[in-house]
Amino acid sequence: MTTVLSILLGVVVVIAITALTGYFVAQEFGYMAVDRSRLKARAAAGDAGATRALGITRRTSFMLSGAQLGITVTGLLVGYVAEPLIGNGIGELLGGVGVPTPVGVAVGTVLALLFATVVQMVFGELFPKNLAIARPEPVARALALSTAIYLKLFGWLIRLFDQASMLLLKALRIEPVHDVEHAATPRDLEAIIDESRDSGDLPADLSTLLDRVLDFTDRTARTAMIPRPHVASVSADETVAHLVEVMASGHSRLPVLGNGADDVVGVICLRDVLALEGRDLGAIAVAEVMREAVLVPASLPLPAVLSRLREADDEFACVVDEYGGLAGVITMEDIAEELVGEITDEHDPEGEDEATIGDGTWTVPGTLHIDEVERLLDHDLPEGEYQTIAGLVISELQRLPEPGDTVTVALPRPAGTDDDEPDRRLSVTVCTVDRRVPDTVRLAWADEPAADAADTTGAEVHA
Repeated sequence: MTTVLSILLGVVVVIAITALTGYFVAQEFGYMAVDRSRLKARAAAGDAGATRALGITRRTSFMLSGAQLGITVTGLLVGYVAEPLIGNGIGELLGGVGVPTPVGVAVGTVLALLFATVVQMVFGELFPKNLAIARPEPVARALALSTAIYLKLFGWLIRLFDQASMLLLKALRIEPVHDVEHAATPRDLEAIIDESRDSGDLPADLSTLLDRVLDFTDRTARTAMIPRPHVASVSADETVAHLVEVMASGHSRLPVLGNGADDVVGVICLRDVLALEGRDLGAIAVAEVMREAVLVPASLPLPAVLSRLREADDEFACVVDEYGGLAGVITMEDIAEELVGEITDEHDPEGEDEATIGDGTWTVPGTLHIDEVERLLDHDLPEGEYQTIAGLVISELQRLPEPGDTVTVALPRPAGTDDDEPDRRLSVTVCTVDRRVPDTVRLAWADEPAADAADTTGAEVHA
């Protein structure tokens, strides 16, 4: 009877110590997986548990050292009590049925350690780990008070081991890190968005919007502007009557030019013209009613362009290149389109800037930005001195295109692609030409394999 009670006591002690191991494992993974921003929001709302948990996450390295100390000590204790209480008890029971004592003790020890190992792995390691990863916030909040007390009571011992490990790192010329970086870089965020979209957790439209938001700060006025060949303008010495005829084509704001096509002297707005109602428009020069133009350099980032327009209380700016010439114009609508995509209003020709998707093909305007083409294809394109898909075609052709010209472009291999996967190639065919550049192009995946697997930026040209 005493032997059986000894075995039962050993089982109870092993389970109790395993529960402590699980507690420390839940600590370790719960505080590493918890979303700090959610804890901050709950703490701001007055949640005491979230406040304590947030304080612990600010000492990640110290908390991890405490958890590791607890896991190590409880693991050693399980082995220490399992053999004498369970192993010896089983050996005695086996001895009672005629098994030699040395054999019975050996078998009992093996069974005791096997039992302790299984219990420790399942209930002390795997279960609390998976629970903490699946529900990190509730676990972190629930353990916050007890964790804070534990770190307070055994802080001196934890610091002792922490300092010893730091001295060892410094001896190896490695600078210790006292906290784990939870901030994500733009590249990290892009990867998270891609993974969430591919897994179905994030709708395609929302993932595209988030991608554009991340790219927004890197975009400049040059990438979003209406280029000069597509800009309507009016001369300063023209009459307002002539201006009305120009505005009838759908323009509400126009740059006003002085001596030459690059001499921007002002901007004229439709509401300025409407304010002249009742007067002889043929006798009034545009220069008399124009307003000062907002000028921005082509290299100015879009957030700065937006700030400049807000400061000027305007929605229209003229973009100036590095040589002082008029590169184009940019409006609030153009900036908004960098975030939400093409915005079609009543003045835009129907379907002019829309991408048409066919069976494995895409027909897109030549002015479509390279980033938008990459999102459409879900694949990177080669980098180069161009902003649009039309620029890519011209760069590969090394001449001005004609309708029917085709270039086959070898695409860069995505990071992490297996070496045995074939290179992807994109066929780009010029459908129509306007002002000697591609107006619309057709995209399709090329069937032929890459001529040189090592070359990821080359192109085959078929005229």
